[in-house]
Amino acid sequence: MIMKIINQSNNCPFCIVDAIEKQRIIYEDALLKVFPTNIPIVPGHILICPTRHVSKIDDLKDEELLAVRDFIVRLKTVLRKVFGAEGFNFAWNEGVAAGQSVGHLHIHVVPRKGGDTGIYGYDPREFLYRPGERAKTPDQELRKITKLIKNYLD
Repeated sequence: MIMKIINQSNNCPFCIVDAIEKQRIIYEDALLKVFPTNIPIVPGHILICPTRHVSKIDDLKDEELLAVRDFIVRLKTVLRKVFGAEGFNFAWNEGVAAGQSVGHLHIHVVPRKGGDTGIYGYDPREFLYRPGERAKTPDQELRKITKLIKNYLD
């Protein structure tokens, strides 16, 4: 199956102001935007993306890459407290062949604990695109996750 990548910032769901409900944005500044994905693998599955529209990690400026790294470190501490995370999966897709469907670089941060799907006998295809449908999480639950994480970031 060939996917079309949305790669223009005026059509990008991460660049359009209303595409990500404001109440779901955990953190936003000139370098980063952080929010829970609306189809999580587990509760607390968060996306970190540069504010500037770029499609691959190679396009990040040094300060953007450092901001991503620093935020991941902060976020891991919060996800341990809020969701009891014992480990983490980090992933991003670059290019159609790798499954990138939104042309705005975004890094998945997935908190994991014993018994979660994908930990034992790990296969990246099953972890990222496990068979069957995942139900869309209601906005109310996503806002609750946003609030929980925001409370621990300060």
